[in-house]
Amino acid sequence: MSRNAELAQVFAEIADVLDLTGANAFRVNAHRKVARAIEECGEDVATIALADPARLRSIPGIGDSSAHKIEEWARTGRVAERDELLATVPTGVPGLLQVPGLGPKRVRTLWQEGGVDSVDALRARLTAGTLGGLPGMGPKTLKAIEDALRFMEASRGRVRLGEAMPVAMAFAEVLRRVPGVKRISHAGSLRRGRETIGDIDLVASGTDHAALHAAIRAAPGVVQVIASGETKTSVRTDRGLQVDLRTVDDDRFGAALLYFTGSKEHNVRLRERAQRMGMRLNEYGLFTDDGEAAPQDRGAIPLAAKDEEDVYRALGLRWMPPELREDHGELERHPPEDLLRIEDIRAELHCHTTASDGTLEIEAMVQEAVRRGFHTIAITDHSRSQAQANGLDAARLATHAAAIREVAKAWSKRITVLAGSEVDILADGSLDYPDEVLAALDFVVASPHSALRAEPAAATERLLAAIRHPLVHVIGHPTGRIVGAREGLSPDIALLAKEAAARKVALEVNANAMRLDLRDSHVRLCVEAGCLVAIDTDAHGAGDFDELPYGVATARRGWLPASLCVNAWDRDRLLAWVRSKR
Repeated sequence: MSRNAELAQVFAEIADVLDLTGANAFRVNAHRKVARAIEECGEDVATIALADPARLRSIPGIGDSSAHKIEEWARTGRVAERDELLATVPTGVPGLLQVPGLGPKRVRTLWQEGGVDSVDALRARLTAGTLGGLPGMGPKTLKAIEDALRFMEASRGRVRLGEAMPVAMAFAEVLRRVPGVKRISHAGSLRRGRETIGDIDLVASGTDHAALHAAIRAAPGVVQVIASGETKTSVRTDRGLQVDLRTVDDDRFGAALLYFTGSKEHNVRLRERAQRMGMRLNEYGLFTDDGEAAPQDRGAIPLAAKDEEDVYRALGLRWMPPELREDHGELERHPPEDLLRIEDIRAELHCHTTASDGTLEIEAMVQEAVRRGFHTIAITDHSRSQAQANGLDAARLATHAAAIREVAKAWSKRITVLAGSEVDILADGSLDYPDEVLAALDFVVASPHSALRAEPAAATERLLAAIRHPLVHVIGHPTGRIVGAREGLSPDIALLAKEAAARKVALEVNANAMRLDLRDSHVRLCVEAGCLVAIDTDAHGAGDFDELPYGVATARRGWLPASLCVNAWDRDRLLAWVRSKR
């Protein structure tokens, strides 16, 4: 874990305990903002604290009080306030906040009135059936908690795409420094863009295989060498991730990368095709099938092996993007010619500033969008129901929109800036602001944030009501799920996509790796319905824009063409659509 990650965790723990003990919401959110600011900083914050305290205080989100804590940590490795706060609660109590549906109020009830001091204790008390007498713990609530625990258990052992990718890139960078290295790529479900990853697969070619294996064994973060041989090394990292490196000669790199990328089902289809054509395919290459045992000798001469494209071509196929290799008919039908690419995205239509729970001021957020090459950005801070996120009431929103438009004038030659809001879709399907407030905005993202355990039929009607609202542009993270932690709503996505297509409303793929909502299977339904899709980072700070590739990978897995993605449109087409809702 990096020093910034360690320090951010300190502030996150302070926020959690403050939340559990009923502290002022502003104080809680301030510490969460500091944690996010530290995570996003490209430099070591502790080093800045010791070398240049004034520059530390210039980092957005870090005030004088938090700067003192950072300086204390940089000098001593501890923050006294954090230690004092943790001493006030049992060790396992903060972990209860990770259970979907358990907010600070319910955790306080379980702990202070029910004696539940850990997730294991909660599981035992649910099994024993002894929590029913606690305030707010009726049968429906207890059933929801049981379901949440089962969901967490099912997700155990896998990590999110956004957690695995930086680890893979760090290991790849270590390997690139090895003399004689030729090519390196991540493979497996990570390369295919799956939302969760079991372990990390790397494939490398070079002239010195032993040096590549030695490098990964000695890489930063490795805490255990599970196994190491001539062609494969497996290590475990300090985050608990297993990383497998396979090395091949460069003339076999494409076949190995194809094989270890998978999916297993896609590879089976390729092998079956090869057999029908009188060939056989394995990780060493595509070979003529002469009826003998499959060639395991790396010295055998293949028909194709150096590049993936060579193998597909020899099989009479076009190269298949990794995200599509899931045996969903990809060998029978071609992907769209304009399958979405990361470079197609030119607009960010869902982001937050310090007006609600972001870490950047309006102008700083706009500058970051310009730096990323975007032609349009919509500033969409939270609406009034999101009190914990410092949501804006109508008066604050009007002032904020005016400030956005002032910035928009100043930057009009570089980028289009839209004054918007992420407006809560309430449980009954109504929106968090009256129509006259919404009509005064340039852009509206309507999102569900609460009541996320509703029955599918109710969830569908709730989201349909928002889609049918004439002032809504985008339905943000439509299910409200958190990958591996919260299942969220289960609406009829096919019906939503059909209705959204008819009303020119976009359904969002929230690119934050914790959300990826819509998920890939939902995107396929949108494509089938001709429904518009938005891909947004939901940025709360500069670093959040780096999450965009995860949203694009999810959209590609759903076969999304650039023509259906509003963020990929040119400025004139995008603004014409935006104005059509006004």
